[in-house]
Amino acid sequence: MSDKATYVRRLGDNALILSQRLCEWCGKGPALEEDMALTNVALDLIGQARLWLSYAAELEGAGQDENQLAFSRDAHLFNNLLLVEQPNGNYADTLVRQFYFDLWHYFLLKELTQSSDARIADIALKSIKEVTYHVRRSGDLIVRLGDGTELSHRMVQTAVDQLWMYSGEMFSSDAVDESMTQAGIAPQTDLLRTQWLQQVQEILTEAGLQMPPADAWMQSGGKQGKHSEHLGYLLAEMQFLQRTYPGASW
Repeated sequence: MSDKATYVRRLGDNALILSQRLCEWCGKGPALEEDMALTNVALDLIGQARLWLSYAAELEGAGQDENQLAFSRDAHLFNNLLLVEQPNGNYADTLVRQFYFDLWHYFLLKELTQSSDARIADIALKSIKEVTYHVRRSGDLIVRLGDGTELSHRMVQTAVDQLWMYSGEMFSSDAVDESMTQAGIAPQTDLLRTQWLQQVQEILTEAGLQMPPADAWMQSGGKQGKHSEHLGYLLAEMQFLQRTYPGASW
């Protein structure tokens, strides 16, 4: 499989797995408005996942489509970030996970709109319109809850600290990333990290929260197919119908 196919599949897997996680909140949100908002974000991400995985399937040239990539792969063949597969936990955990991802996603897509690959640039241009809303929403909620009650402040700070070790993988660079950067297809990861850290610091400061050390130890491996135990359980639920009735259609 080419580096470009791997890179595009990573983008699709991130959106797909996070969308599935958010769908788990449907009907269980802390408030009706939030229940609807989370579902809408999940729908945005699943739409983006289809665009990325459709292109990845074309690049791979193995005769698969986006549905087969989503429902027929085992966990070790997924290339999503470890962050997006982490359990929902309480609402603060879900919100901080979304906040970390949304900021990275926005800065990445902004750069990808200038990609030398016209298809990638086009998908990024369509997606960033939705992600701009995602960033605004999650950042606003971080400030509201961080600067809210003593309980909400404590819960959000705990989530900020516990999920921090999964944030570094968004900026880790391997041979695939370097190949894409050299080809002008993707941006340099260190550029994204500088922008991300600055924005995270600004929002956490406004929320009265403490940002963990930027040089803290980070988890990694998701992009290379090395996942936590949580992904297997998520895929078991997400893929159940297609695994039980291969090729089923309405």
